[in-house]
Amino acid sequence: MRQIFRPSLSWLLILLPICVYVEHAHPGSHTLIFALSCGAIVPLAGLLGKATEHVADRAGENIGGFLNATLGNAAELIIAVVALRQGLIDVVKASLTGSIIGNVLLVAGLAFVAGGIRHKSQKFNAAAAQSRVAALVLVSIALIVPGMFHYLSRGTLGESTHLLSVIISVVLLITYVLSLLFSMYTHKELFSGTRSSQAHVDEPAEPAWRFGTSITVLVISTILIAWMSEILVGSVSQAAQALGMSSVFVGVIVVAMVGNAAEHSSAVIMAMKNRMDLSLGIAIGSSVQIALFVAPLLVLLSYWIAPGPMDLVFTVGESLAVILSVSICSQIVSNGESNWFEGVLLLAVYMILGLAFYFVPGN
Repeated sequence: MRQIFRPSLSWLLILLPICVYVEHAHPGSHTLIFALSCGAIVPLAGLLGKATEHVADRAGENIGGFLNATLGNAAELIIAVVALRQGLIDVVKASLTGSIIGNVLLVAGLAFVAGGIRHKSQKFNAAAAQSRVAALVLVSIALIVPGMFHYLSRGTLGESTHLLSVIISVVLLITYVLSLLFSMYTHKELFSGTRSSQAHVDEPAEPAWRFGTSITVLVISTILIAWMSEILVGSVSQAAQALGMSSVFVGVIVVAMVGNAAEHSSAVIMAMKNRMDLSLGIAIGSSVQIALFVAPLLVLLSYWIAPGPMDLVFTVGESLAVILSVSICSQIVSNGESNWFEGVLLLAVYMILGLAFYFVPGN
C-alpha cells in the first residue's frame, strides 16, 4: 500500500474528514467548505490517475482511458444531478459547457505542456484523436440547432423546443453507444495506443498493481470524489458570491474545473510518462462522454427529478466557446504530434474564454 499513498500529495487526504466535520458542524462556512472540498479532491484525483495507469498496463490504453473518463465524470454527473434537483438548470448547462471546453483546452493543454517539457516531441494516433474530435463537432451542431430554433422563434415555441431537445438527446445517446462499439470492437486497433520506449527511461521501476487492486482503487477514489463534489455543490454558489464571481463563471469555470480534477491529474501524469494516446483518451474522451452521454442523460432525467424540464438551448457565448474549443483542438491534434507550445496555445484560449465568462454579468 506504500505505493498507493505516495508522500507527494497524500497528506492532503486529511482534508477529507476535516471537510466532512466542517460541513456538518459549521454549515454556514461556505467559503471554507468550498476550499476544503477542493483540496480533498486533489489527492483523490492523484490516486485515480495512478490506478488508471495500472489498469492501462493490464487492459490497454483504450480501456484505461475509457474507465478514467467514465469514473472521472461521475463527480460531474453527481454535481449536475444535485443542481438539477435544486432547479439550477442554468448552472447545470454552464457546467456542461465548462466541462467540454475544460477538457479539450485546460486538461489537454496542461498535458501537452507537462509532457512537452520532459519530451521535445510526443506522438500519438492522429486517427483516434480526430475520431474523438469529430464526435465533438457533432455536439457543436447539436448545441447550435436548438438555440437557433429557440432564438429565431423568439422563445415563443417552448414546448417544441423541449421536444426537439429530447429528440436530439436520444440521437446523441445512440451515437454514444455506437461510438463505444466503434472504439471498443470494430476499430479498437485505432485506439489501443502504444507505449513509447521513452516512457520510463528516467523513472524507477514500480511494482505493478493487481488488476483487482487497480479497479478497487478506481471505484473507491471515484466514490470519495463524488462525495466531496456533492458537499462542494452545496457551498460553491455562496462561496463564489463571497469572492465576487458571477453564476455563469461559477458554472463554466469553477464547478467544471473542480469536477475535472480527476482528468487533470490523470492526463498530465500520463503525458509526463510519454503515454499520449492514454492522455488524450482521458482528456478528449471525457469531453465526448460529457457531450454524448451526460448532457442528453440530464435532459431526460430532468423530467423526473427537476422542478422543470431542461433543454439544450445554451447561450450564444456557451455555444461559441464550445465551437472555438473544438476547432482549435482539431487543428492541433491533426498531425499526431504535440509539443509544449501547442499546450500553451490551448491554455491561452482557455484563459481568454475564462476571462470573457468572468466579465459576463450574472447573479
